[in-house]
Amino acid sequence: MNTPAYANVALVGFMGSGKSSVGRLIARSLGGRFVDTDRLVVDHAGCEITEIFATRGEAYFRSVESGVLRALLGEAGLVVATGGGIVTVAENAGALTELGYVVWLDASEEVIWERVSRNSNRPLLHTENPRETMRRLLEARNPMYQAVANLRVDTSTLTHAEVAEIVCREMRAAGK
Repeated sequence: MNTPAYANVALVGFMGSGKSSVGRLIARSLGGRFVDTDRLVVDHAGCEITEIFATRGEAYFRSVESGVLRALLGEAGLVVATGGGIVTVAENAGALTELGYVVWLDASEEVIWERVSRNSNRPLLHTENPRETMRRLLEARNPMYQAVANLRVDTSTLTHAEVAEIVCREMRAAGK
């Protein structure tokens, strides 16, 4: 395989924004390797994220997540889909920008709710009022996504293929 002409692409955004699906398409288009930090955390912990949250807690999850992100530094040709809360750990902001071109996949609150409410494996939404929890998390995280992003793409009305095409086009335009 040829070495891609870019360092790395890191996709950030709230759960349900399309990071994993879009990331696979970008990797295919750019000839890179797709990596999902959530999958790396699961592999490291030996259990699913819902179990990690239930038995070891969010702090443990975030610690492992930070470790897998740092382990990717120095590699090239990656398209990295990150967990929605990766930006909540301060040192991850620096690691993300060091990793490569950071793309914030955003969507409207209504669209995100419609997407995430179909999946019961979202541990942070196992609350008495999941819609309000989602709203609070979005409000807190959006400025963090914005702070690390080189590019923001609103995925609300776009297909995964359209989002991937926009990201690839914007990367080329930015000389990445």
